[in-house]
Amino acid sequence: MAEKTAEQRASGGRLLSGTLWNAFGRGLPLLLALVLTPVLVQQMGIERWGMFTLALALVGVFGVFDLGVGAALTRALSTRIGAGETAGAAELAGAAISALTLLSIAIAAVAFACVPWLVEGVLNTPPALRAEAVAAFRLLCLAAPLVVVNAALWGALAAHQRFREANLVTMPVSAMYYAGPALVLTVWQSLVGVVAVLLLCRLANTASYLVLARRDLPGLRPAMPRWALVGPLVRMGGWMSASGVLTQALLYADRFLVGALLTLSAVAFYATPLDLVMRMWILPVAVAQALLPAMAGSYATHPAATAGLLRRGALLVTAAVLPACLLLVATGPEVLRLWLGAEFAAGGGQVLRILSVGIFFSCAAFAPGALLDAIGRPDVNAKWQLAQAAVFLPLSAVGLVWLGIEGAAAAWAARCAVDAAGRLYFVARLYPAAAAGARALALPLAAGGAGLAALLPFHAPGALALVGAVALAAFAAAAFAALTAEERRDARGLVRRPWRIRAVLKGEPA
Repeated sequence: MAEKTAEQRASGGRLLSGTLWNAFGRGLPLLLALVLTPVLVQQMGIERWGMFTLALALVGVFGVFDLGVGAALTRALSTRIGAGETAGAAELAGAAISALTLLSIAIAAVAFACVPWLVEGVLNTPPALRAEAVAAFRLLCLAAPLVVVNAALWGALAAHQRFREANLVTMPVSAMYYAGPALVLTVWQSLVGVVAVLLLCRLANTASYLVLARRDLPGLRPAMPRWALVGPLVRMGGWMSASGVLTQALLYADRFLVGALLTLSAVAFYATPLDLVMRMWILPVAVAQALLPAMAGSYATHPAATAGLLRRGALLVTAAVLPACLLLVATGPEVLRLWLGAEFAAGGGQVLRILSVGIFFSCAAFAPGALLDAIGRPDVNAKWQLAQAAVFLPLSAVGLVWLGIEGAAAAWAARCAVDAAGRLYFVARLYPAAAAGARALALPLAAGGAGLAALLPFHAPGALALVGAVALAAFAAAAFAALTAEERRDARGLVRRPWRIRAVLKGEPA
């Protein structure tokens, strides 16, 4: 029974279903946020809007204190499911949730006490808004336990691959995260009302996750957070969290280098294209969330299926982002001109083109990164990120001095390519069953990256179209060759019968 379950969990249909639901869950609220942001700015005014963005940032800071336990819980429960050892799973999840709750309550208490100092001493808050801001931020501190508990509950749901149910309940809650404040502001012009809506949204999210989690873990309840249970999760989650923090640090370090060595205008021309290309991370993050539980449940008993997940996951991501990358490399200045005007097009157009080459490799690195987490080696991800920082931050500084922000963009793109290649190398070395899959991915990655880089010298529309078409065809041929015969049949079937996507969304085979 355990073997059959592990095979089903590692199927292509499960991967595609989980990816699509995760992408919908992240993408639809983002679109709503883009639509409602001008409305909220107009309703709040600039100063209240600035405080609101800080409130959202504070919620993000609270998420750091989950210490990676949510992802570690996904791996631990998935490994038990794959081995058919479900006894004690509810106690493990309950202990993790209890430990995070106690930690987050302590953090919330400290934050609550520090709010007046933050609002009145650190932030340049207008006197008329200080009392309102203090009340709103203190109310927001109550969200800290909900944020970290939600991370743990998501970890339990991901372990059981409940991506469809979890995202179906998350999407309306996430929608209210932006629609709710807009509605409240029509009757109450106050940050307190806005924060109250955010808090209710978090509470609704926690309640819905808890109901879903108890279906798979019927005995789920608060449990004594014994170190014997929680310790391994904290150790594993600590490395996962460290890897995430280092990734974010590498993303933002370039901006500070630009600001230190050049000008604030150069920061804007560099950071804006970088923020734009980073939107593509929605897809690889969705894929990685689907890959982790499947890989963790199958790597010990079904190495061939796990290697297949690596190939399919990486190919799915690269095939989806390559057309967008080609478009941005070909039309980067025009995109910035239409979006932000001629000044940004002149200052950041070439930067956007270069960064669009790098983001292709950055997205591809998520699949091997997920496998390293799944086999219990998140420390390799973290140490590899640290090694990159030691090499490429000085290289970025040299590029800035030598070539300006285009030099920093080239260093960033080169680091992304090295990151993807390095993770594939570590996967092949630490999990030999995936070595053939890693080698099979080398040619599609090389074809896609070389095709994108080949576009950079050209500016004429005809030449860009020709080189782009050749690059796309070369990648398609290499990717198709990397598939197994059965996967090719499935791909052809889905192309011929695209309506089968409805069955895939329910978790049926592709």
